[in-house]
Amino acid sequence: MIAGVGAIGLLTLPSRLTCQTWVGAVRSGSLQAPEARVVVLDVASGRLLAAHKLGDAAHTLAAPGSTLKPLVLYGLVSAGRWNPALRIACNRQLVVAGHRLACSHPQAPSFNAREALTWSCNSYFAALARMLRPGELGGLLRPTGLLGATGLVREDAVAEFREPMSIDDEQLTLLGVEGVRVTPLELAAAYRWLALELAAHPGSQASRVVRAGLEDSASFGMAGQASLGGVSVMGKTGTADSKASGRSHGWFVGMAPAQRPSVVIVVFLPVARGADAAHVAGEILSYAPLEQP
Repeated sequence: MIAGVGAIGLLTLPSRLTCQTWVGAVRSGSLQAPEARVVVLDVASGRLLAAHKLGDAAHTLAAPGSTLKPLVLYGLVSAGRWNPALRIACNRQLVVAGHRLACSHPQAPSFNAREALTWSCNSYFAALARMLRPGELGGLLRPTGLLGATGLVREDAVAEFREPMSIDDEQLTLLGVEGVRVTPLELAAAYRWLALELAAHPGSQASRVVRAGLEDSASFGMAGQASLGGVSVMGKTGTADSKASGRSHGWFVGMAPAQRPSVVIVVFLPVARGADAAHVAGEILSYAPLEQP
């Protein structure tokens, strides 16, 4: 879990004071959401800085919803497999194999990649999923650390992933609805990987598009609640239904501060929506030892 020198600079481990401050921030920010699973990772070292309900975070397996979108988009654009300037129309009424996946973003005739990430457009990413090759989705996700044990705690649960066998499966899996369940720790590890990639390749088309989309999302888009604490953040929400309970759960995954991320924060709420998780993250970040813009 230790990063190389290049992208982040000389490796420095988080100090005891930094960890203690983050523990306090997570505790204070989670007061209104005692059921929240919260994980904060140091980007440079991969160390766990703070957590709330860590045992649950290590063993909670849940559909990731839209949190997979930036990871897949980054991988495909990096590989030259997707043109981020391509515009995809959306009528906000997507249905895939009987699943109603209506978009909640403002009405717009079409979206490019940055806009689709900002507003989490399901129609856009369903179109992207339809061009994936057999086995490609798993090949994009595995290098991020999303589908394996993180090593952050002993005996943490490991993601459940079923390689899509049809076009419908590709869409439902990429949209985080079916075929994949992950833990908050695994999502934190995957977004740490993304933060390192963005730092290592700042001028690449993939980095520019994904960074801009995630900054916009946490500023005025679907994850806008995360920035209400005054700290700049790149982030993504996710909402999905639990087969066991039939109720929706909410995710927020963020990298802060946005200009040069030093931490990844994951918030999982077992009965909520992604916007609710983003709000909790914003509360935590308001207490965090990070510079405000």
